[in-house]
Amino acid sequence: MKAYEFPTQLTSEGKIELPNKILQHLSQNQHLKVIIMVNEDEEDSDEAWHRLANEQLLKGYSEEDAIYDTI
Repeated sequence: MKAYEFPTQLTSEGKIELPNKILQHLSQNQHLKVIIMVNEDEEDSDEAWHRLANEQLLKGYSEEDAIYDTI
């Protein structure tokens, strides 16, 4: 399993835009698991997001399975 982290926004049509760098790594009709994390206040930091990802989202995966790419 690979995990990609990237900033994005919700469009006025209610869709999430994927950056071209991510789309290059995906096959058409590929099944994805999407986790949406939203900043609730201005004091959220990148460090807190990375800690949450490491402690909760990737919990239970071995190092070989959890490839973490920041794009």
